[in-house]
Amino acid sequence: MIRPQPYAPALVFLAGLALLAPTAQAVEYSQVQPAASKLEFTFKQMGVPVPGHFKRFDARLRFDPARPEQASASFSVDLASIDAGSPEANAEVAGKQWFDLPQFGSARFVSSQVRPLGGQRYEVRGTLNLKGQTREVVATFQVKEEAGRAVFTATLPLKRLEFGVGAGPWGDTSIVADQVDVRLQLLATPGK
Repeated sequence: MIRPQPYAPALVFLAGLALLAPTAQAVEYSQVQPAASKLEFTFKQMGVPVPGHFKRFDARLRFDPARPEQASASFSVDLASIDAGSPEANAEVAGKQWFDLPQFGSARFVSSQVRPLGGQRYEVRGTLNLKGQTREVVATFQVKEEAGRAVFTATLPLKRLEFGVGAGPWGDTSIVADQVDVRLQLLATPGK
């Protein structure tokens, strides 16, 4: 007669958990929470950092931490919702030399590739359409998962002159630097 080992029930329990583990880990974040998300930027004017943000943008996201290469993202920004620090600055950037809002009211990014970098860091490539110019851009982002949700923080350095933003006298990079650092923070929950 074979006697059951005292640890046999524990082994059966652990084997059951191992079978369930892939299902428990499968989470795809796709529900962006706009009220808890933000799109900010910083540029330098005469060497001094100037912050700003956009009040309205739409983000679409599909991200499974177990399969990051299959992730996709798209963003559409209402350029008229800019807050560049003052009503005067907002009026200036609406003009033809900057965003030319009557002709180009939005900017759009669509991802084409996501690559893991390690340590919850990723690289995303895609195309950005801004002021009628389409360019490939590369951003990095981090993901922090907690309490059934994820916070995505992305940084994207842009050269504004590549998109024709800040033409004429504003093309002088000693007044306004060419580089604009864009920072996006999204709060997302799993899809239903």
